[in-house]
Amino acid sequence: MERKIESVEGAVEVIDEKRVALAPGPPGVVPAVRKLLQKAREALGSFGPFARQFSRSMTKAEWEKLAAAAGLPHHRAIVALDIERSTTRSNLVKAEFRRTIYEMFDAALRSAGIQPWHRDRFIDRGDGILALIHPVNQAPKAVLLNRAVPVLNRLLTDRNASLAPASRPQRLLRVRVVVHSGEIHYDANGCFGEALDVAFRLLDDTPVKKALEMAADPLILVISGDIYRSVVRHGYDGIDQNAYQPLVRVQVAGDSYPGWIRIPGKTTAEIAN
Repeated sequence: MERKIESVEGAVEVIDEKRVALAPGPPGVVPAVRKLLQKAREALGSFGPFARQFSRSMTKAEWEKLAAAAGLPHHRAIVALDIERSTTRSNLVKAEFRRTIYEMFDAALRSAGIQPWHRDRFIDRGDGILALIHPVNQAPKAVLLNRAVPVLNRLLTDRNASLAPASRPQRLLRVRVVVHSGEIHYDANGCFGEALDVAFRLLDDTPVKKALEMAADPLILVISGDIYRSVVRHGYDGIDQNAYQPLVRVQVAGDSYPGWIRIPGKTTAEIAN
């Protein structure tokens, strides 16, 4: 059954799913994909001159810009992390941290079934990373909380345990992680939107930083109220809602947004204390 494409969003999704099939493969694959691309081109026709920018060689980023030009935001799961006390480290240690956290973050997402083609390319934030994950069947938000984040915590724990005692003060790698979701806008310079503002306010809030300072584990997780209401409180895939405490509240554009903190491996009472 042929897939129906009715919007820029649908066209972008088709390209995202099928672009790798343009590489050499079994007979018949490339013609089939090209037929989908033609349908995508036709679907984009109603969006005026922007559609004429279409070509089979366009990158995913270029597709995002094309859709953005039509004024359409994209729903994304938002996962961002920030390295603790990065500014106190030497440049050589910062370089080591960056290499390590990129590798670990990608490995953690892959362990949850979230492959690079299920998300935007990682967005660098100097001492942190932003991942924008597409709303596809392979990447439900629950797996971020109960698979990807625990794996990242374990990788960090193992790495830190392997450090020589003399180097631990400078090379101990610990992170704050936020999970949120919302509408993301794209332009030629990157991404923006209120959902990102909320996520980074939660990530950088003082209670979250203090919670990591007091934690034995190398990772602390804060989730937005949206994630708590839509995922955590329902207990999807074994998620324990009692392990999260509403210890954060931030202001964005005059509105108040709660944040719920979880420290992997800690009980509810320990978190509250």
